[in-house]
Amino acid sequence: MNVVILGCGRTGSALAYMLSAANHKVSIIEWKPGSLRRLDPRFHGQTIIGSGLDQDILERAGIKDADLFAALTEGDNRNLMAAQIAKHKYGVKNIVAKVNDPFRAERYRSEDIYTICYGVIGASMIKSVLSGEDPGNVQELNLLTSIFNISEDE
Repeated sequence: MNVVILGCGRTGSALAYMLSAANHKVSIIEWKPGSLRRLDPRFHGQTIIGSGLDQDILERAGIKDADLFAALTEGDNRNLMAAQIAKHKYGVKNIVAKVNDPFRAERYRSEDIYTICYGVIGASMIKSVLSGEDPGNVQELNLLTSIFNISEDE
């Protein structure tokens, strides 16, 4: 699978490593070169310095052949704009955008852009705890080994 990730923060760098360790072709675009230090040394994908809104940068990252585009920067506007470019200009089928504003997240989800809103996820889990329901196994979600079958020796 070919994956293009915009943003090398905590989420982007973890996803880049997970997918490259699972032998997917991964390109990660980051505006700030220093952020690439977050990448695991075992990451074996492509890194590109630049703006994920720049079509030349997106094409260098392989957007034309991408099976998944993930916009994971800290900026909702940047993520949503990049997601729309990937969807409408390049026809990427699977698009995920990190969106902090729950109202925007819902709006773009209705346009077939899968949005992740960490605030809503966290609030929902806390509400479940308060209601005496099982919020799910958060620890399992955070373990690379359980999600992608990566051994500790790798």
